[in-house]
Amino acid sequence: MDIVVLVSGRGSNLKAICDAIDAGTCDTSVVGVVSDRAKAAALELAEKRGIATRVLPLRKGDDRAAWNEALAEEVAAFEPALVVLAGFMRVLGAPLLRRFPGRIINVHPALLPSFPGHDAPQEAIDGAVRISGCTVHIVDAGVDTGPIIAQAAVPVLGGDTAATLHARIQVQEHRLLPRVIHQIAIGAITLEPLMVNTPVADPTRSLTVPDL
Repeated sequence: MDIVVLVSGRGSNLKAICDAIDAGTCDTSVVGVVSDRAKAAALELAEKRGIATRVLPLRKGDDRAAWNEALAEEVAAFEPALVVLAGFMRVLGAPLLRRFPGRIINVHPALLPSFPGHDAPQEAIDGAVRISGCTVHIVDAGVDTGPIIAQAAVPVLGGDTAATLHARIQVQEHRLLPRVIHQIAIGAITLEPLMVNTPVADPTRSLTVPDL
């Protein structure tokens, strides 16, 4: 299964996917990496592996609608079966969602539907929760509101900061995301039917993920 990975930062989840591919535990191929930041370290990782990269910066004052259209065109040019958001810090617009309905997934550092958005580890600390974790979900038109595919729990420890909690969550992200991608690749998880006629999905809907 060919995938495109969207990134904004250092690419630790991209590396986890590539490591799983190398280990034979993720039956997929990364055919493209697209970033909104030219200096994202993930691009260097992709280039070292011979993966095609594209950069589509979105600066203050830029035409957001035009950027959304360009992003959809760049991703679609790779003809992926699945689009994976791995630390991509932009909310996707309608053009990409229309091109790949039910075929875009994201990994989020919280147990959704709790703590959507950019500051999930800090919000978990502020909320004094005892358990946090990560979620892999289908992307819809909302912010971290799509159907949940799989989750992994992480305890919140006394003295945790957002940084220390996030670091432990990422350990689980690096295990969970490649496993989910593999299950999609082998047909154990079917995504697209969940999104038919569902512009903004009910965040309480979930799938049973076999053998994760």
